Amino acid sequence: MPITKGCKTLVAEARAKIRTISVDDAKAKLGDPGVVFVDIRDVRELERDGMIPGAFHAPRGMLEFWVDPDSPYFKDVFGSGKEFVFYCASAWRSALATAVVQEMGLAPVCHIDGGFNGWKQGGGAVAERPPHHAA
Repeated sequence: MPITKGCKTLVAEARAKIRTISVDDAKAKLGDPGVVFVDIRDVRELERDGMIPGAFHAPRGMLEFWVDPDSPYFKDVFGSGKEFVFYCASAWRSALATAVVQEMGLAPVCHIDGGFNGWKQGGGAVAERPPHHAA
């Protein structure tokens, strides 16, 4: 049986429901103690490409479990009441991730237009080696 909705449609639907910020707006938030950048890429991507300095690594496969305070995998950072800026490589996975955590009730949330690739192209700072990251 063929799929009835492809990934491009899912991403487009997610983008229609969430807030997307520009790279310049994201760069202005870097260092703000009330903002947490959340990198949802695979650990191999972090090791290969670096990450936004100070970002929290939350692998996409664990995100819902880490956000839910009733989950045994809950991470305190998601109960901090801060603003969360999600990103992946090119803003597809982060659109889906932002939509799902928003649906779960996490707020305020947004994602970066163009993802980490857009961040780098826009002159955003890159930490060459990720700090301790969860696996």
